[in-house]
Amino acid sequence: MITIRKANQNDAQAIFDLKSRAILAKCSAHYTEEQLSLWTQGSLSERFITDVVDTFYVSEIDGQVIGSGKLNTQTGVVDAIFVEPDYSGRGAATKMLQFLEHLAKEQSLRLLTLKSTLNAAPFYRACGFVGDEVSTYHSPKGIRLDCVLMEKPL
Repeated sequence: MITIRKANQNDAQAIFDLKSRAILAKCSAHYTEEQLSLWTQGSLSERFITDVVDTFYVSEIDGQVIGSGKLNTQTGVVDAIFVEPDYSGRGAATKMLQFLEHLAKEQSLRLLTLKSTLNAAPFYRACGFVGDEVSTYHSPKGIRLDCVLMEKPL
């Protein structure tokens, strides 16, 4: 059974590692090897740890972190929904997204927005998000990636 809880400092490394595994497993058909390498390189930073503590949630099965997600409760921006490749297709991403939508509603937000990777846009559409405009995401690491701007009224 998948459970979701607020992430803490001790989860930062697990989230960082699972993010890289998910990117390499799911995004390779849509981005270049160079983009994937730059996107997943590096090590855990204090900035990332602070972000985890402030905004991240984790999905767990039997105490093992298998997914992540975050919501900016001021802006309604959803980000960092990643699932361990071995658990892909088992509902973890859907459950995380539903959880974040519930949090947004509790904060009286009326709209969720996100920048989807090209491979994840069909998933978000299936969850009620709309948007087809391809834009360029500028990552904190300086990488430029095509993404799809999406939104969902609540």
